Amino acid sequence: MASSVTITDQWANASDEEMAAVFGTITNDGQQDVRIVSGDSPLAGRVEVHEVVSDSAGTKTMRPKADGVVVPAGGTHDLVPGGDHLMLMDLKEPLQPGADVALDVVFEDGSTLPVTVQIRDFPGADEDYQPNSDTPADMPHHEHG
Repeated sequence: MASSVTITDQWANASDEEMAAVFGTITNDGQQDVRIVSGDSPLAGRVEVHEVVSDSAGTKTMRPKADGVVVPAGGTHDLVPGGDHLMLMDLKEPLQPGADVALDVVFEDGSTLPVTVQIRDFPGADEDYQPNSDTPADMPHHEHG
């Protein structure tokens, strides 16, 4: 799956917290849909696919996206602040603007796509974080998309 996919304009927010969001444009030039299910980075304990959803009151909440991100055959999918994105979790060191981070994007079939992600200043968004069983409820959440 990874052989038909490119990721462009990839970047992550600078962070001295425990997590940072990765954004960019994913293009699938293949004949079949592809699904991104996770990632791997030497600077993160784990990499998850996340989404931002709004409740009936309009409050935005970030949460893991259980089925990952599907990029349609011949199509694109944007990872954007306030929408789908990859989360670098349990950061091993602060991410400073101007630095580069290695990231392997992992697909449903187990194939990977290595990318280099540029770290940028980004003020973040206003959604809350919906914790899962692996994430403490009091984890900071103001530095992500």
